[in-house]
Amino acid sequence: MANERIKILTEHLDVPGIETIDVFMKHGGYRSVEKALKQMTPEEIVEEVKKSGVRGRGGAGFPMGMKWSFLAKPEGKPRYLVCNADESEPGTFKDHWLMMKSPHTLIEGMIVSSFALGAKTSYIYVRGELMYVIKILEKAIAEAYAKGFLGKNILGSGYDLDLYVQPGGGAYICGEETALLESLEGKRGNPRNKPPFPAVQGLYACPTVVNNVESIANVPWILLNGGEAYAKIGIGRSTGTKLISASGHIRKQGVYEIPLGISVEEFIYSDEWCGGIRDGHELKAVVAGGSSVPILPANLILKLANGEPRLMTYESLADGGFQTGTMLGSGGFIVMDETTCIVHNTWTFARFYHHESCGQCSPCREGTGWMARVLERLEHGKGSMHDIDLLVDVAKKIEGNTICPLGDAAAWPVAAAIRHFREEFEWHVTHPEEATQPGAVYRGALELV
Repeated sequence: MANERIKILTEHLDVPGIETIDVFMKHGGYRSVEKALKQMTPEEIVEEVKKSGVRGRGGAGFPMGMKWSFLAKPEGKPRYLVCNADESEPGTFKDHWLMMKSPHTLIEGMIVSSFALGAKTSYIYVRGELMYVIKILEKAIAEAYAKGFLGKNILGSGYDLDLYVQPGGGAYICGEETALLESLEGKRGNPRNKPPFPAVQGLYACPTVVNNVESIANVPWILLNGGEAYAKIGIGRSTGTKLISASGHIRKQGVYEIPLGISVEEFIYSDEWCGGIRDGHELKAVVAGGSSVPILPANLILKLANGEPRLMTYESLADGGFQTGTMLGSGGFIVMDETTCIVHNTWTFARFYHHESCGQCSPCREGTGWMARVLERLEHGKGSMHDIDLLVDVAKKIEGNTICPLGDAAAWPVAAAIRHFREEFEWHVTHPEEATQPGAVYRGALELV
């Protein structure tokens, strides 16, 4: 793997004052804006992004250059770029960490990307709870205006761009791109039916691209170094680096920028990254891409079903489908040791999705409530074996039957938890008194003897 330990987004993050434009520029900041506006056409920039193979870092993993090329360009209609910084996925915190540490990394990416897309007005939609990040961004945007990187006739190129920060509507659903656009327009954040897709009819019914923070922040590096150089980092269609939010029962929690393609085992156990499981404990399970992706037990997260090492890539994590695989998602990497109660964890996730459902689709509105209530019964020792099968049935009825992916996000963790940890759910039924003791955790077949 070429350039194995290259840092694209985090190289200068520990430099004192990097959040200010002067220090940021001393370390090469805004050079890509000059190159884009003075030496390149929008079409050439889109081509470089295509060549890079960079994929959406918000969870979907859709090729970014391809998404850009779908943007409609009707006469007389403005185009918009919207940065999705809502980041409400439990287990994911890398975007607001990046914006807090180095806001100009994102702003530089927004300027270059807006120019490539022909947008004259762009927005950064930030999760409403992150007011401190909003203040950091607004200060950095004011600095960029003062230096002539935003506003009228940027660097004498004739290109105008205004950039705004919009606090989010306080709902998980606003992270879905069409619900985000509704919220940005001042309406309730309900997902829209697709088609029409945002690329044709997005913000204010105009062509719009919605990209994740991390995706946009990669663009300056791609422009300065070339799409082909970016494509050489990583493996296959998983190109570049990825920010991973690592949390749970590991020795070193935090945000790590990894080259796509290292093994999951290396990521968890090497001192360079997570530093292994906390002392005296062993790995039980991992949620690899934020709360909406299927949970995997230790044996399946470290190795594929065929025994080969599982890698930190889109393809390797998904290997085996939902029977034995999961998804890279947004990179919310939650590690659990043997003290974790999978039933309790699944119930916690289910309550979250029930609370955050917008209520538009009955399978999601009713189904998430069903799952939360049945899991509550099991958690408190009042469930039956039928309840376990009922959960699987309800999850199947939600999956694929909703306007937006929230229904899937609620169903997948439940179905996967039962698929891989059914004995633990059954123990809550067969040993209710034991299972409801404070701190009680299923320890395996020995406890059933």
